[in-house]
Amino acid sequence: MLKDSEFSIIKVNISEIDIPISEAFTISQGEVRVARNIIIILFLKKGVYGYGEIAPFQELTGEARDDCLAAAQETSKFLTGLNVTNFRGIGNALRNRLPEFPSVRCGFETAIADALSRGTGIPLWALWGGADVRKYETDVTIPIRDINDSIDIVGTWCVKGFRRIKVKVGIDVERDILLMEALSKQFPGLKVIIDANQGYSVSQAIAFADVLEQTNLRIEVFEQPVDYRDLEGLKELREKLIFPIAADESVLSLTDAKKIIEMNAADIINLKITKSGLIETIEIASLCKAFGIGLMIGGMIETRIAMGCSFSLVLGLGGISILDLDTPLLMAEDPFASGGYCYDGPFLMPWSEPGLGLRWKETVG
Repeated sequence: MLKDSEFSIIKVNISEIDIPISEAFTISQGEVRVARNIIIILFLKKGVYGYGEIAPFQELTGEARDDCLAAAQETSKFLTGLNVTNFRGIGNALRNRLPEFPSVRCGFETAIADALSRGTGIPLWALWGGADVRKYETDVTIPIRDINDSIDIVGTWCVKGFRRIKVKVGIDVERDILLMEALSKQFPGLKVIIDANQGYSVSQAIAFADVLEQTNLRIEVFEQPVDYRDLEGLKELREKLIFPIAADESVLSLTDAKKIIEMNAADIINLKITKSGLIETIEIASLCKAFGIGLMIGGMIETRIAMGCSFSLVLGLGGISILDLDTPLLMAEDPFASGGYCYDGPFLMPWSEPGLGLRWKETVG
Protein backbone atom coordinates (compact mmCIF):
# COMPACT_ATOMS: atom_id res chain seq x y z
CA MET A 1 0.00 0.00 0.00
CA LEU A 2 1.05 3.62 -0.59
CA LYS A 3 3.09 5.32 2.14
CA ASP A 4 5.25 8.44 2.65
CA SER A 5 2.83 11.18 1.58
CA GLU A 6 1.17 14.25 3.07
CA PHE A 7 -1.91 11.99 3.16
CA SER A 8 -0.15 9.42 5.36
CA ILE A 9 -1.59 8.60 8.79
CA ILE A 10 0.74 9.83 11.56
CA LYS A 11 -1.40 9.34 14.67
CA VAL A 12 -4.66 7.77 15.83
CA ASN A 13 -6.53 8.80 19.00
CA ILE A 14 -9.06 6.34 20.41
CA SER A 15 -11.44 7.18 23.27
CA GLU A 16 -14.58 5.72 24.79
CA ILE A 17 -17.70 7.83 24.99
CA ASP A 18 -20.92 7.26 26.97
CA ILE A 19 -23.97 9.28 25.95
CA PRO A 20 -27.29 8.83 27.80
CA ILE A 21 -30.40 8.11 25.74
CA SER A 22 -33.25 10.51 26.55
CA GLU A 23 -35.67 7.58 26.92
CA ALA A 24 -34.86 3.87 27.23
CA PHE A 25 -34.53 2.39 23.74
CA THR A 26 -36.29 -1.00 23.89
CA ILE A 27 -36.60 -3.43 20.98
CA SER A 28 -37.40 -7.14 20.81
CA GLN A 29 -33.70 -8.01 21.20
CA GLY A 30 -32.95 -5.88 24.28
CA GLU A 31 -32.82 -2.41 25.83
CA VAL A 32 -30.28 0.44 25.59
CA ARG A 33 -30.14 3.37 28.03
CA VAL A 34 -26.64 4.63 27.24
CA ALA A 35 -24.80 4.72 23.91
CA ARG A 36 -21.43 3.14 24.80
CA ASN A 37 -19.41 3.93 21.71
CA ILE A 38 -15.79 4.58 20.73
CA ILE A 39 -14.55 7.68 18.93
CA ILE A 40 -11.58 7.59 16.54
CA ILE A 41 -9.65 10.70 15.50
CA LEU A 42 -7.14 9.98 12.78
CA PHE A 43 -4.42 12.54 11.92
CA LEU A 44 -2.61 12.98 8.60
CA LYS A 45 0.84 14.36 7.88
CA LYS A 46 -0.94 17.10 5.88
CA GLY A 47 -2.28 18.53 9.15
CA VAL A 48 -5.91 17.46 8.80
CA TYR A 49 -7.85 14.88 10.77
CA GLY A 50 -10.86 12.64 10.36
CA TYR A 51 -13.52 11.34 12.74
CA GLY A 52 -14.80 7.80 13.00
CA GLU A 53 -17.22 6.07 15.34
CA ILE A 54 -17.42 2.49 16.57
CA ALA A 55 -21.00 1.79 17.70
CA PRO A 56 -21.16 -1.90 18.63
CA PHE A 57 -24.52 -3.59 19.14
CA GLN A 58 -23.71 -6.99 20.59
CA GLU A 59 -27.17 -8.47 20.03
CA LEU A 60 -26.75 -8.02 16.26
CA THR A 61 -23.04 -8.36 15.42
CA GLY A 62 -21.74 -10.08 18.57
CA GLU A 63 -19.32 -7.23 19.29
CA ALA A 64 -18.72 -6.10 22.88
CA ARG A 65 -17.20 -2.65 23.44
CA ASP A 66 -14.16 -3.94 25.36
CA ASP A 67 -13.33 -6.31 22.50
CA CYS A 68 -13.84 -3.52 19.97
CA LEU A 69 -11.53 -1.24 21.94
CA ALA A 70 -8.77 -3.84 21.96
CA ALA A 71 -9.23 -4.47 18.23
CA ALA A 72 -9.15 -0.75 17.51
CA GLN A 73 -5.95 -0.23 19.44
CA GLU A 74 -4.25 -3.02 17.52
CA THR A 75 -5.61 -1.75 14.20
CA SER A 76 -4.26 1.75 14.82
CA LYS A 77 -0.73 0.30 14.79
CA PHE A 78 -1.35 -1.33 11.42
CA LEU A 79 -2.73 1.89 9.91
CA THR A 80 0.02 4.26 11.04
CA GLY A 81 2.06 5.30 8.03
CA LEU A 82 -0.50 4.24 5.41
CA ASN A 83 -1.73 6.66 2.75
CA VAL A 84 -5.48 7.35 2.95
CA THR A 85 -5.74 7.96 -0.80
CA ASN A 86 -5.67 4.15 -0.96
CA PHE A 87 -8.79 3.98 1.20
CA ARG A 88 -10.49 1.16 -0.73
CA GLY A 89 -7.36 -0.96 -0.47
CA ILE A 90 -7.13 -0.20 3.24
CA GLY A 91 -10.80 -1.13 3.62
CA ASN A 92 -10.20 -4.49 1.96
CA ALA A 93 -7.24 -5.11 4.25
CA LEU A 94 -9.36 -4.29 7.30
CA ARG A 95 -12.05 -6.71 6.10
CA ASN A 96 -9.44 -9.47 6.05
CA ARG A 97 -7.99 -8.50 9.42
CA LEU A 98 -11.28 -7.84 11.23
CA PRO A 99 -13.98 -10.12 9.78
CA GLU A 100 -15.78 -10.33 13.14
CA PHE A 101 -15.62 -6.60 13.90
CA PRO A 102 -17.71 -4.69 11.32
CA SER A 103 -18.24 -1.73 13.65
CA VAL A 104 -14.47 -1.37 14.12
CA ARG A 105 -13.94 -1.48 10.36
CA CYS A 106 -16.67 1.10 9.98
CA GLY A 107 -15.04 3.41 12.52
CA PHE A 108 -11.67 3.39 10.80
CA GLU A 109 -13.09 3.50 7.28
CA THR A 110 -15.18 6.54 8.23
CA ALA A 111 -12.20 8.31 9.81
CA ILE A 112 -10.06 7.59 6.73
CA ALA A 113 -12.75 8.85 4.32
CA ASP A 114 -13.37 11.93 6.49
CA ALA A 115 -9.64 12.77 6.62
CA LEU A 116 -9.23 12.21 2.88
CA SER A 117 -12.15 14.43 1.94
CA ARG A 118 -11.07 17.13 4.42
CA GLY A 119 -7.58 16.95 2.96
CA THR A 120 -8.91 17.43 -0.57
CA GLY A 121 -11.39 20.12 0.48
CA ILE A 122 -14.62 18.35 -0.50
CA PRO A 123 -17.66 17.21 1.52
CA LEU A 124 -17.69 13.49 2.25
CA TRP A 125 -20.74 13.01 0.04
CA ALA A 126 -18.74 14.32 -2.92
CA LEU A 127 -16.27 11.47 -2.45
CA TRP A 128 -19.09 9.06 -3.35
CA GLY A 129 -20.21 11.10 -6.37
CA GLY A 130 -22.77 13.66 -5.15
CA ALA A 131 -25.57 11.88 -7.01
CA ASP A 132 -28.59 13.38 -5.21
CA VAL A 133 -27.73 16.25 -2.87
CA ARG A 134 -30.84 17.68 -1.21
CA LYS A 135 -32.71 17.55 2.06
CA TYR A 136 -34.19 14.18 3.02
CA GLU A 137 -36.95 13.15 5.40
CA THR A 138 -36.16 10.63 8.13
CA ASP A 139 -38.49 8.58 10.26
CA VAL A 140 -38.27 8.62 14.04
CA THR A 141 -38.21 5.43 16.08
CA ILE A 142 -40.81 4.55 18.70
CA PRO A 143 -39.33 1.93 21.07
CA ILE A 144 -41.39 -0.79 22.70
CA ARG A 145 -43.39 0.74 25.55
CA ASP A 146 -46.75 0.66 27.21
CA ILE A 147 -49.41 1.44 24.59
CA ASN A 148 -50.44 4.74 26.18
CA ASP A 149 -46.80 5.82 26.46
CA SER A 150 -46.24 4.91 22.81
CA ILE A 151 -49.24 7.00 21.72
CA ASP A 152 -47.93 9.96 23.73
CA ILE A 153 -44.45 9.63 22.20
CA VAL A 154 -45.88 9.53 18.67
CA GLY A 155 -47.96 12.61 19.43
CA THR A 156 -44.90 14.47 20.67
CA TRP A 157 -42.96 13.75 17.49
CA CYS A 158 -45.94 14.66 15.30
CA VAL A 159 -46.07 18.07 16.97
CA LYS A 160 -42.42 18.47 15.92
CA GLY A 161 -43.37 17.84 12.32
CA PHE A 162 -42.59 14.13 11.91
CA ARG A 163 -44.97 12.28 9.59
CA ARG A 164 -43.14 8.95 9.27
CA ILE A 165 -42.49 6.75 12.30
CA LYS A 166 -40.76 3.44 12.80
CA VAL A 167 -42.61 1.33 15.35
CA LYS A 168 -40.64 -1.34 17.18
CA VAL A 169 -42.67 -4.53 17.76
CA GLY A 170 -41.98 -8.21 18.22
CA ILE A 171 -42.19 -9.04 21.94
CA ASP A 172 -45.97 -9.53 22.25
CA VAL A 173 -48.02 -9.78 19.07
CA GLU A 174 -51.33 -9.17 20.89
CA ARG A 175 -49.96 -5.96 22.39
CA ASP A 176 -48.61 -4.98 18.97
CA ILE A 177 -52.04 -5.43 17.37
CA LEU A 178 -53.66 -3.24 20.01
CA LEU A 179 -51.00 -0.58 19.48
CA MET A 180 -51.58 -0.49 15.72
CA GLU A 181 -55.33 -0.17 16.22
CA ALA A 182 -54.77 2.69 18.67
CA LEU A 183 -52.36 4.47 16.33
CA SER A 184 -54.85 4.10 13.49
CA LYS A 185 -57.55 5.86 15.52
CA GLN A 186 -55.30 8.62 16.81
CA PHE A 187 -53.17 9.27 13.71
CA PRO A 188 -55.02 8.19 10.54
CA GLY A 189 -52.86 8.41 7.43
CA LEU A 190 -49.60 8.30 9.37
CA LYS A 191 -46.69 6.73 7.45
CA VAL A 192 -45.38 3.74 9.41
CA ILE A 193 -42.42 1.39 9.15
CA ILE A 194 -42.92 -1.77 11.19
CA ASP A 195 -39.74 -3.28 12.64
CA ALA A 196 -40.05 -6.61 14.46
CA ASN A 197 -36.29 -7.14 14.87
CA GLN A 198 -36.78 -10.91 14.25
CA GLY A 199 -39.46 -11.14 16.93
CA TYR A 200 -42.21 -13.03 15.08
CA SER A 201 -42.81 -16.45 13.64
CA VAL A 202 -44.21 -16.56 10.11
CA SER A 203 -47.73 -17.26 11.39
CA GLN A 204 -47.54 -14.37 13.88
CA ALA A 205 -46.31 -12.01 11.17
CA ILE A 206 -49.21 -13.01 8.91
CA ALA A 207 -51.76 -12.52 11.70
CA PHE A 208 -50.26 -9.14 12.54
CA ALA A 209 -50.24 -8.07 8.89
CA ASP A 210 -53.89 -9.07 8.51
CA VAL A 211 -54.75 -6.51 11.19
CA LEU A 212 -52.49 -3.87 9.61
CA GLU A 213 -54.47 -4.15 6.38
CA GLN A 214 -57.61 -3.06 8.25
CA THR A 215 -56.06 0.07 9.77
CA ASN A 216 -55.93 3.65 8.47
CA LEU A 217 -52.13 3.67 8.64
CA ARG A 218 -49.88 3.87 5.58
CA ILE A 219 -47.62 0.88 6.12
CA GLU A 220 -44.50 1.50 4.03
CA VAL A 221 -42.26 -1.38 5.11
CA PHE A 222 -42.41 -4.52 7.27
CA GLU A 223 -38.82 -4.90 8.42
CA GLN A 224 -37.17 -8.17 9.51
CA PRO A 225 -40.32 -9.90 10.80
CA VAL A 226 -38.61 -13.28 11.40
CA ASP A 227 -35.30 -14.71 12.59
CA TYR A 228 -32.33 -13.64 10.46
CA ARG A 229 -31.61 -17.27 9.52
CA ASP A 230 -35.15 -17.95 8.32
CA LEU A 231 -34.79 -16.81 4.72
CA GLU A 232 -37.49 -19.22 3.59
CA GLY A 233 -39.86 -17.61 6.07
CA LEU A 234 -38.87 -14.16 4.87
CA LYS A 235 -39.54 -15.24 1.29
CA GLU A 236 -42.93 -16.71 2.24
CA LEU A 237 -43.96 -13.43 3.84
CA ARG A 238 -42.82 -11.47 0.79
CA GLU A 239 -45.03 -13.68 -1.38
CA LYS A 240 -48.08 -13.59 0.90
CA LEU A 241 -48.18 -10.04 2.32
CA ILE A 242 -49.11 -6.84 0.55
CA PHE A 243 -46.48 -4.81 2.38
CA PRO A 244 -42.86 -4.54 1.18
CA ILE A 245 -40.54 -6.80 3.20
CA ALA A 246 -37.16 -5.44 4.29
CA ALA A 247 -34.17 -7.53 5.34
CA ASP A 248 -31.99 -6.04 8.07
CA GLU A 249 -30.41 -8.55 10.44
CA SER A 250 -30.41 -11.09 7.60
CA VAL A 251 -27.90 -8.95 5.68
CA LEU A 252 -24.60 -8.28 7.41
CA SER A 253 -22.37 -8.87 4.39
CA LEU A 254 -22.24 -8.81 0.61
CA THR A 255 -22.62 -12.60 0.64
CA ASP A 256 -25.80 -12.27 2.71
CA ALA A 257 -27.20 -9.73 0.25
CA LYS A 258 -26.52 -12.10 -2.64
CA LYS A 259 -28.49 -14.85 -0.87
CA ILE A 260 -31.47 -12.56 -0.32
CA ILE A 261 -31.46 -11.55 -3.98
CA GLU A 262 -31.05 -15.12 -5.27
CA MET A 263 -34.00 -16.29 -3.16
CA ASN A 264 -36.22 -13.26 -3.87
CA ALA A 265 -36.62 -13.09 -0.11
CA ALA A 266 -37.01 -9.31 0.32
CA ASP A 267 -38.13 -6.20 -1.53
CA ILE A 268 -35.76 -3.90 0.33
CA ILE A 269 -32.42 -4.22 2.11
CA ASN A 270 -31.65 -2.01 5.08
CA LEU A 271 -28.08 -0.72 4.85
CA LYS A 272 -26.10 -0.05 8.05
CA ILE A 273 -22.45 0.86 7.91
CA THR A 274 -21.90 -0.29 11.49
CA LYS A 275 -23.17 -3.83 10.82
CA SER A 276 -21.34 -4.27 7.49
CA GLY A 277 -18.48 -1.78 7.43
CA LEU A 278 -18.49 1.31 5.21
CA ILE A 279 -16.86 -0.15 2.09
CA GLU A 280 -18.93 -3.34 2.17
CA THR A 281 -22.09 -1.28 2.61
CA ILE A 282 -21.26 0.58 -0.60
CA GLU A 283 -20.77 -2.77 -2.34
CA ILE A 284 -24.13 -4.04 -1.04
CA ALA A 285 -25.83 -0.87 -2.28
CA SER A 286 -24.31 -1.29 -5.75
CA LEU A 287 -25.44 -4.91 -5.93
CA CYS A 288 -28.99 -4.06 -4.87
CA LYS A 289 -29.24 -1.30 -7.48
CA ALA A 290 -28.08 -3.68 -10.18
CA PHE A 291 -30.86 -6.14 -9.31
CA GLY A 292 -33.62 -3.61 -8.63
CA ILE A 293 -33.76 -4.18 -4.86
CA GLY A 294 -34.99 -1.19 -2.87
CA LEU A 295 -32.69 0.50 -0.37
CA MET A 296 -33.24 2.01 3.03
CA ILE A 297 -30.52 3.09 5.45
CA GLY A 298 -30.38 3.08 9.24
CA GLY A 299 -27.92 2.69 12.06
CA MET A 300 -27.26 1.52 15.58
CA ILE A 301 -27.28 4.00 18.48
CA GLU A 302 -24.93 6.47 16.81
CA THR A 303 -23.84 10.10 17.02
CA ARG A 304 -23.64 12.42 14.02
CA ILE A 305 -20.28 10.86 13.05
CA ALA A 306 -21.59 7.48 11.90
CA MET A 307 -25.02 8.88 11.06
CA GLY A 308 -23.43 11.66 9.02
CA CYS A 309 -21.37 9.11 7.13
CA SER A 310 -24.57 7.17 6.36
CA PHE A 311 -26.24 10.37 5.18
CA SER A 312 -23.22 11.02 2.95
CA LEU A 313 -24.01 7.74 1.17
CA VAL A 314 -27.61 8.88 0.61
CA LEU A 315 -26.37 12.13 -0.93
CA GLY A 316 -23.43 10.65 -2.77
CA LEU A 317 -24.72 7.32 -4.12
CA GLY A 318 -28.36 8.19 -4.71
CA GLY A 319 -31.13 5.61 -4.92
CA ILE A 320 -31.68 5.25 -1.14
CA SER A 321 -35.33 6.09 -0.67
CA ILE A 322 -36.09 5.44 3.02
CA LEU A 323 -34.05 7.00 5.82
CA ASP A 324 -33.98 5.81 9.42
CA LEU A 325 -31.28 8.22 10.57
CA ASP A 326 -32.71 9.51 13.81
CA THR A 327 -30.64 8.26 16.76
CA PRO A 328 -28.83 11.58 17.44
CA LEU A 329 -32.30 12.99 18.11
CA LEU A 330 -32.79 10.34 20.80
CA MET A 331 -29.60 11.22 22.68
CA ALA A 332 -29.51 13.53 25.70
CA GLU A 333 -26.62 15.56 24.25
CA ASP A 334 -24.63 16.16 21.07
CA PRO A 335 -20.83 15.91 21.54
CA PHE A 336 -20.20 18.20 18.58
CA ALA A 337 -19.91 21.97 18.83
CA SER A 338 -21.01 22.68 15.27
CA GLY A 339 -20.79 21.71 11.62
CA GLY A 340 -21.95 18.76 9.58
CA TYR A 341 -25.49 17.87 8.65
CA CYS A 342 -28.30 19.18 10.85
CA TYR A 343 -31.95 18.40 11.51
CA ASP A 344 -34.77 20.73 10.51
CA GLY A 345 -37.69 18.91 12.07
CA PRO A 346 -37.82 15.53 10.27
CA PHE A 347 -35.45 16.67 7.52
CA LEU A 348 -31.71 16.06 7.32
CA MET A 349 -30.02 19.04 5.71
CA PRO A 350 -26.85 18.61 3.62
CA TRP A 351 -23.61 20.38 4.55
CA SER A 352 -20.96 22.03 2.41
CA GLU A 353 -17.88 21.91 4.67
CA PRO A 354 -15.07 19.45 3.83
CA GLY A 355 -15.36 15.90 5.14
CA LEU A 356 -18.14 15.30 7.62
CA GLY A 357 -17.91 18.98 8.53
CA LEU A 358 -18.12 18.18 12.25
CA ARG A 359 -16.16 19.96 14.96
CA TRP A 360 -15.67 18.29 18.35
CA LYS A 361 -16.50 20.31 21.48
CA GLU A 362 -13.12 19.41 22.95
CA THR A 363 -9.76 20.42 21.48
CA VAL A 364 -8.57 18.06 18.74
CA GLY A 365 -4.89 17.13 18.95
